[in-house]
Amino acid sequence: MKIVVDAMGGDYAPGVVIEGVVAAVREYNAEVVLVGDENTIKLLLKKARYAGSNISIQHAEEVIGMDESAATSIRRKRNSSIVIGVNLVKEGKGEAFFSAGNTGAVVCAATLGLGLLPGIERPGIAIVTPTQKGISIIIDVGANIDPKPSQLLQYGIMADAYSRYILNIANPSVGLLNIGEEEAKGTDFIKETHELLGKSSLNFTGNVEGKDLFSGKCDVIICDGFVGNVALKVSESAAETMQVFLKKHLLSNPLGKIGLLFLMPSLKRFKKELDYSEYGGAPLLGVNGVVIIGHGRSNVKAIKNAIRVAKEEVERQFNEKILEAIGKR
Repeated sequence: MKIVVDAMGGDYAPGVVIEGVVAAVREYNAEVVLVGDENTIKLLLKKARYAGSNISIQHAEEVIGMDESAATSIRRKRNSSIVIGVNLVKEGKGEAFFSAGNTGAVVCAATLGLGLLPGIERPGIAIVTPTQKGISIIIDVGANIDPKPSQLLQYGIMADAYSRYILNIANPSVGLLNIGEEEAKGTDFIKETHELLGKSSLNFTGNVEGKDLFSGKCDVIICDGFVGNVALKVSESAAETMQVFLKKHLLSNPLGKIGLLFLMPSLKRFKKELDYSEYGGAPLLGVNGVVIIGHGRSNVKAIKNAIRVAKEEVERQFNEKILEAIGKR
């Protein structure tokens, strides 16, 4: 099994990407194809003291920047690491693709290059998040900002399958993100989506509010990409700010500094639970291939875990599970 990795994607690429790949190869015995500037990759592999045979290189002379237009960039930069990486999967030279680069470009390249699974109208980005009761999935967090109710139903079906077959959650509960729990709340779009979910065979428990994102009230939370992306960014900011405030106040006086010494083990566990890098990348569900999207600020641990997630999806034949689930609904 070969995982194709965009070596040039991410705020800290290519250095951190190479380190993460080397760590994944050593820990998970994965095979990786690194796509990017060949000379740079070779130098970084040498720096990482990797001389094995599980990493190969595919040269790509162009890079799509984080601020570039998705549709325009993949048309104009056909020799970019993202486009070439997706094409390697399309040609059967790799089983999965990972990038921490321009999310829109990855979604666009994967949708056009790999196509969609039969019965799926639009792909959705799913993220695994920690909750008070374990973990849950939020879908969509940025792939589709103007979906139809039928597409949100498909997101629910795909996320339900991911919960069952990747996260090992039996009969996952599904909620619809709304401004209130009452069935009559929300826009016509949300009400129509609520009706479709209610008629489906999913374990739909009704509407959930923003306060329930991390409560563990349900295993799957469905929303459109605009709302999901805003919720994700606000949550990240809140977690980072909370850590900064906590550290600032604990260090503001001698007693706080002493107390910090005793709190350190608990604070480390707390930080680990909130750390996105523990969960790797976000799967792009619905495309006809395995595609994992990493956070732009992905560190070595995040890159390593994203490759693990990609490997698991391939090994468990996850797309076949989606097709089975779509066929039953």
